[in-house]
Amino acid sequence: MPYQPPFNLTHPMLSLVADIAELIGIWNTAQGGELVPQLRRGNRIKTIQASLAIEQNTLTLEQVTAVLDGKVVLGPPKDVQEVKNAFLAYDAMPGWQPYELADLLAAHNILLHGLADDAGRIRNADVGVYQGKRLVHMAPPAGRVPLLLTQLLDWLKSTDAHPLIASCAFHYEFEFIHPFSDGNGRMGRLWQTLILSKWQSTLAYLPVESLIKHQQADYYRLLNQADKTADCSEFIVFLLHAIKDVLKQAIAAQQNMSVEMSVEMSVEITSRILELLADNPKLTLAQIAEVIGKSSRTVERAAAKLQREGKLKFIGPRKGGHWQVL
Repeated sequence: MPYQPPFNLTHPMLSLVADIAELIGIWNTAQGGELVPQLRRGNRIKTIQASLAIEQNTLTLEQVTAVLDGKVVLGPPKDVQEVKNAFLAYDAMPGWQPYELADLLAAHNILLHGLADDAGRIRNADVGVYQGKRLVHMAPPAGRVPLLLTQLLDWLKSTDAHPLIASCAFHYEFEFIHPFSDGNGRMGRLWQTLILSKWQSTLAYLPVESLIKHQQADYYRLLNQADKTADCSEFIVFLLHAIKDVLKQAIAAQQNMSVEMSVEMSVEITSRILELLADNPKLTLAQIAEVIGKSSRTVERAAAKLQREGKLKFIGPRKGGHWQVL
């Protein structure tokens, strides 16, 4: 019988998939096909800081930003190295295929570079997950990991499950197998992002990790619950809710950014109009539009706004008159 991660398709899952698909449509429309560079950068920083914070990295958003900018950061060298590695891994992500073992190992090698002697290699010893001194998950024996990982990647390649559901199921099963001696949490979150990005490219910049960071208790509780019940359905629903909530936040941020950019553009246009008319009051609005590369309608609206604000005045008849900058 073909391998299948332990979950059942439920109505809440289907409802969330529909909601997320609708939100992605809104998000893509708001972006005009491309995410605003400032948001792309900001979301990537949030993603990395949150994913590493879940693993006890102490660097703040400001410090992570400074590392990205090449600045010296006062923090544990291990934490700084984790951030540098994560940036390299997320930058390399578009070149990987989610179902390729070689790509998975390459990603782990980047994430754990300088941090683990076996970076990029499947573990060869048994491991357990502890909370304090309490064992909460005993991973499968090391000898079984290659087979389990191969089965999971093969399933991912051939499944007809919706990418949203498949990415969440993969996330759980990857953490259950725990294929590496270290870095399994950040690898699982990175790989889910990769899976989602192959479905919708802009999801590569959706900081789902930032929401998981604020709901760590539920994240780990549902992972443990899935282990005990051999059913990760509720964990999948949890992650789908996280994706939906972060999409809502991303849409709001995109809309705010668009408003800010519109204001900046308006200021730029009005300043240019005043500058041109101060030099040549006889210019027509159509001529100004041609000079600054904007539509006549845009320039007319900007000129009307300047007149309402008392910064510009037209003197004389429509034909033969001139502008006065006040």
